Amino acid sequence: MATPFGTLYSPNISSDKETGIGNWSADEFYRMLHEGKSRDGELLYPAMPYASYTKVTRKDSDAIYAYLQSTPPVHQPDRPHALRFPFNQRQLLVGWRTLFFRVGAYRPDPSKSVEWNRGAYLVQGLGHCTMCHTQINALGGNTKSREFQGGLIPIQDWYAPSLTSNNEAGLGEWSIDDIVGLLHAGVSNRGAVYGPMSEVVYDSFQYLSEDDVRAVAVYLKALPEHSAKAGSTPFTSAQTEEKNRLYPLGKKIYAAQCALCHADEGQGRLPNFPPLANNPSIQMTSSVNPIRMVLNGGYAPGTMKNPMPYGMPPFAQSLSDAEIAAVVTYIRTAWGNHGTPVTEKDVNTLRSVTLF
Repeated sequence: MATPFGTLYSPNISSDKETGIGNWSADEFYRMLHEGKSRDGELLYPAMPYASYTKVTRKDSDAIYAYLQSTPPVHQPDRPHALRFPFNQRQLLVGWRTLFFRVGAYRPDPSKSVEWNRGAYLVQGLGHCTMCHTQINALGGNTKSREFQGGLIPIQDWYAPSLTSNNEAGLGEWSIDDIVGLLHAGVSNRGAVYGPMSEVVYDSFQYLSEDDVRAVAVYLKALPEHSAKAGSTPFTSAQTEEKNRLYPLGKKIYAAQCALCHADEGQGRLPNFPPLANNPSIQMTSSVNPIRMVLNGGYAPGTMKNPMPYGMPPFAQSLSDAEIAAVVTYIRTAWGNHGTPVTEKDVNTLRSVTLF
């Protein structure tokens, strides 16, 4: 995992007794999840989301341990991390943990429903959703006051939108059924998952029970509003000029390349092609995701509820930076959308990032 601090290499957790965790006890495994410490007491780097996993119950920890012990042993020694100084000084994690880590299993809120508490446990603990949907600071920690408000994922160069009940790209206007559909199937009438979230649905959420996915939706739907609404800040004169310059070319490209699937007025063709008009995820402050979708394309995950997903082709080879900037600016500002224009530099920066 390439991070702003250097490269981390995930360890072998197969049942191999020499290079994996085959000789670990259930107690040692729980301490690792709960306290962020390896078998020998070594402090773990927080790319391992123990700040969230500390909330996992002993029962669930033991179940994970039992599953991992059932996996085929793979003899593969761990590779040492390649972190820059001073981040390669593991003793500095003591300070990080003082600032950003509190040991403690999840405690139900008696003022909330059983369903809400189940959702909170899954989101805050096993789901570790704040690892992406909360902007990390310069020290690699999550600021409590900004939880679930969205942020750029440095490892993957995607933007994880806010999950709070706001109109940046939050869930305020989503129904519970829409959220459940997105998490369980990867698509809903509100949109589809792409990028890293596609992997989350494919590898994880599609296997949850309907009750657990609904509990997650109930908890997320209850998150309070924090962030500003899309379009709440007027364009600067420079942004207005850039929009006016790019809009005609973007409209032409959209008609030729995009309208067949997303319709002339951006209304989409549900359920396979999401709407672009009045789509909060298109209008976010960050333009990273729509730029990456036009550059790299992508498919929603193939899930049990959506086994043959439709996808979007990549345009990186057929459109220039200027053309992609124009069409992304168009979809962010047409049909009443209030996104800001993007520049050729924005596109060029993302042209060479890792694909997901």
